[in-house]
Amino acid sequence: MNPDAPIKQEIGLRRLWNATGYSIKGLKRIWQDEAAFRQEVGLCAALIPLMLLDLTSMERVCLIAVCFLVLIVEVLNSAIEAAIDRVGYEWHDFSEKAKDLGSLAVTLSLMLAALVWGVIILPALGL
Repeated sequence: MNPDAPIKQEIGLRRLWNATGYSIKGLKRIWQDEAAFRQEVGLCAALIPLMLLDLTSMERVCLIAVCFLVLIVEVLNSAIEAAIDRVGYEWHDFSEKAKDLGSLAVTLSLMLAALVWGVIILPALGL
């Protein structure tokens, strides 16, 4: 980290304000550029009606948390891919490895989400 970077020179509410602006910019960029993120948001939105079942508050929090986890991992995967692409488009084993591991992280988060949703929702549906 460069201590001379403009963001590092700001403190307090100004830094918080700028960081929020960067986050909003990031949300706009991932929504615009990443189809996988849009699909995962759509999947989470489609699952929301199932939370109207007779569930405890803790079960609802778990369902929401794993949805956010999937989105967070997708954001990190997209950041890794963008950084790798910034370095260069030519094939390199390390670049391929980084991208493959990012993809694996997304897949594992989706598997976890499916497990948590299944364990909570199926009994609520009487299955």
